[in-house]
Parts: sequence; structure tokens; C-alpha cells
Amino acid sequence: MSNLSPPFTEETALAKVRAAEDAWNSRDPQRVALAYSENSEWRNRGQFLQGRDAIREFLTTKWNHELDYRLTKSLWSFTENRIAVRFQYEYHNEAGQWFRAYGNELWEFDDNGLMRRREASINDRPIQESERKFDWPAPGPRPAEEPGIPAIQ
Repeated sequence: MSNLSPPFTEETALAKVRAAEDAWNSRDPQRVALAYSENSEWRNRGQFLQGRDAIREFLTTKWNHELDYRLTKSLWSFTENRIAVRFQYEYHNEAGQWFRAYGNELWEFDDNGLMRRREASINDRPIQESERKFDWPAPGPRPAEEPGIPAIQ
């Protein structure tokens, strides 16, 4: 993702969001962590992380517990080096209970296009498997024909 560096235009901000979505849908902690600066700072719900190693460890744990994870992101707004995103993802736990998570992220990038700060607020809602919206083959990117986040929930 680092080839998309600030200052952002609408086109590059959209591309940055889609690149992030595709990376997270790979469920590869190493791949995802490379999009963040070495000393990146995170707030994820009530957790605070710093650095790529902590991010990689967090993601490894996350995807060991959030099974069949599928994510979609949508650009909310952007400035020169910041992007705001809303997202939804679905997963199930080891007991088979499905969830849809709703959230917002604030991203800040360094001059090389690496994310140096990420703040995420996320709420999980239990759903029935029959309520799932994201069922493309995973791991892997959301197919272009999949609509992503509907305008109104």
C-alpha cells in the first residue's frame, strides 16, 4: 500500500482504502503489518498498540479467533495525509456464533504512505448465519461485483 502516498486525491484515497481492504481480507498478518510504519500507533477498541511487531501479533490472535473473516471498507473523507473510513466485517467464533462488526477508522500517514496512526471504534452485533451479507470465497479480496457497504443500514 505504500505506493499510494500523501497528499491524497479522491482517486488515491479510494485506492488506499481498497488496498487496505484487500490486505485485511488476505488474513495475512505479515502482509497487513507492512502497510504500517515501524512505530505505528494504534487504538483498536480499548487496546493500544505500538509498532509493527505488536500489530502483527494482534492480527495473528484476531484471525485465530475471528474465523471466516470478511471485511468491506468505504471511504468517508480524506485530507492531505488523513483518511476516514467506515467498515463492516463478518466472522464467527469457535462456537459457531456469527457476528457483524460495524466501525469507523481514522488513519494518518507518513510521507512514504505508511500508516503511522490508526484509531478504530468497533461494535459487534450477533447475527444468524442466514443474515450474512459477505460470503465471497475467502481468504481473498472482495469481488468487484460485490457491493460492499450499503448506503443505509
